[in-house]
Amino acid sequence: MNLNRRTFLASMAAAPVLAGAARAAEGGRKYRACVIGDTANGGYGHDVHLVWDLRPDVEVVGLSDPDEAGRQQHGTEAKAKTLYADYREMLEKEKPDLVAIAPRITVNHKEYLLACAAIGAHGFMEKPLSVDLAEADEMIAAIDAKNLKWGIAFNYRVTQVVQFLKKAIYEDKIIGSPLELRGRGKEDNRAGGEDLIVLGCHVFDLMTFLMGMPTWCSSDITFNGQTATPANITEATEPLGPIVGNRLQATFGFDKGVPGYFSSSKSRDARGSRWGLDIFGTEGVLSVRLDVIPEVRILKSPSWTGMNNAQWEPLPGAPAQKFADERRERYAPIIDNLIACIGTDKRPDVSLHDARNTVEMTQAVFESYVKKQRADIPLADRSHPLKRWS
Repeated sequence: MNLNRRTFLASMAAAPVLAGAARAAEGGRKYRACVIGDTANGGYGHDVHLVWDLRPDVEVVGLSDPDEAGRQQHGTEAKAKTLYADYREMLEKEKPDLVAIAPRITVNHKEYLLACAAIGAHGFMEKPLSVDLAEADEMIAAIDAKNLKWGIAFNYRVTQVVQFLKKAIYEDKIIGSPLELRGRGKEDNRAGGEDLIVLGCHVFDLMTFLMGMPTWCSSDITFNGQTATPANITEATEPLGPIVGNRLQATFGFDKGVPGYFSSSKSRDARGSRWGLDIFGTEGVLSVRLDVIPEVRILKSPSWTGMNNAQWEPLPGAPAQKFADERRERYAPIIDNLIACIGTDKRPDVSLHDARNTVEMTQAVFESYVKKQRADIPLADRSHPLKRWS
């Protein structure tokens, strides 16, 4: 399978709009794009300020960043016409059709997104989506009310090899019937609760891409080998909301009784080499290790034995994809698809709704542990479980 690359006024927030980008397409003019960045607080993710660069029909008219040096550097890289210290001023003056929300800081994502929705802008943002499900619901309601199209930085699912992988599992039955999924985080200094949020969201996005949404979650969390308690709740190394634990294990229930596991544990040998997803089937195992282009290998063994490097093989027929310019190309399929959806009733292939699914799974891990019972998905209480824990 080959993928072609290709607070303001309340009245504005409430009124129906014909999206500016749709008008741009109809008139043949370039889309006006802006970038929201913050060098000192979450920066630009993985070069999110460059997402518009491969689109000849998009002009970057503004970039905002409170940090002067960062503003100059990233503004030059993004080829922004005008630079701003305040993103609100930029949005009000430039009235963009498209906005890229670049900072990784999750606690500010709702503020940025609602400001963009208020002016009727479509866009793209860095992951994770939000601190909790209440925020995610509010953000999605804001864009759905105006049929705005927003994508998020889940770049692995749009790589050619992962698209091919899904076909190989379900059409070619390359490992027979799926029996279980096993995912792990990067397990570096963020192992446990922070790893769950920052890197786990990529694993969860792959799980839901391949299996759909789970219907329940059961979890266990410890801190330094002891049962985690409210006293162990802390803040992540970046503002992402509360976290707990430096070892966690979660089980999710997918369709047809297929379980999915996610683990992250603090250890002395953390190298990030286990980060990814393994899919176990009746006829073998598929290994997906996450890198710029995911590495996918297969073990053709119904018993799952002989799991050594000599018996793992590259996925037969998988496309060999390379980036000439990784910084600009990794999100290109998401951006092309997003813009193609503007003015239609079609949801982008990688949307904020997909991002909310990963938040749902993250929050379910905490919810199950806090309540000491299996958590049904979707969660009834949309507030953060750790903020309710006492």
